[in-house]
Amino acid sequence: MSDSSDRDNVIRVGFGADGKLTRAVSPELAPSQPAPPRSDPREGLYTVAEVARLFGYKPSRLRYWHRSGLLGPSARIAGRNYYTFQDLIGVRAAKGLLEQGVPLQQVRRSVESLRESFPRTIRPLSELRVLADGKAVVVRDEAGTYDPTTGQAVLDFRIDGLESDVIRLLHFDHDDRSRAYEHYLEGCRFDEDEKTYDQAEQAYQKALSLDPTLSNALTNLGNLEYRRDQLETAENYYRRALQCDPEQPEALYNLGFLHFERDEVDEAIGSFRAALDSDPSFADAHFNLAMALDERGERADALPHWERYLVLEPEGSWADIAKKHLQ
Repeated sequence: MSDSSDRDNVIRVGFGADGKLTRAVSPELAPSQPAPPRSDPREGLYTVAEVARLFGYKPSRLRYWHRSGLLGPSARIAGRNYYTFQDLIGVRAAKGLLEQGVPLQQVRRSVESLRESFPRTIRPLSELRVLADGKAVVVRDEAGTYDPTTGQAVLDFRIDGLESDVIRLLHFDHDDRSRAYEHYLEGCRFDEDEKTYDQAEQAYQKALSLDPTLSNALTNLGNLEYRRDQLETAENYYRRALQCDPEQPEALYNLGFLHFERDEVDEAIGSFRAALDSDPSFADAHFNLAMALDERGERADALPHWERYLVLEPEGSWADIAKKHLQ
């Protein structure tokens, strides 16, 4: 187990001078921070929590859509996924279809069929106009209208008003949730320097006083307590975050790390798997799950996670470690 000087590190795996497997540390805990805010909604990047808020969904629904391949975030920055404005168009189209009575499986089949019909279209719900005429889900582009599969409802999908909704709800809204988010962003800025950890904590607590369900603030408070060597308090914050958002990948990942540090390997594996169920592209979770499985002697089960980590993070010292495990 690492000592208190390593509290701002995540346990990883490395190789000692004799070539044997040893525990090592990585640069940081799993982050729980938003993309940099932008003034123009068409150029913005949005977290799953923000998109859920915009459309009145629970984050778990959007994560299920992502896992199932229906639609998901297309931007990736510093190892994390974010929705673009074009992705928001896709979410709005899917929501419109569902609200008009088109079953989710039908929407999914439509998306799959569209991808086959338009191979260059990566995000069909975002890039094409989606309609339903009561008998068929159809799409329209510059070349005309197409009928990829059958449907059950009527929808003339338009994006009128989406930009104003984004501005009102995610940029310039002045309700308690918006003010809570501003305090949260302030906490993220203070969170970057050990000298301002106290200010970060105050900002997160102000955010939670306005919006007690802001799970990312709870996770970041847990990270602060972890760095202070207050492991029990950190765990409590992570669990509170999961009460607000049971599928938040960062809180699940950090709980897994705490379990692993206590040599509770089975519990760590469960938490890392849960984090990946929520976010299959969570590179660090793949790495640490592979490490935990290796420690339990399940090398065959670990191999796919080493491979996936290399797909997501092909360069760097931890990528070199993953490559050694695959040799």
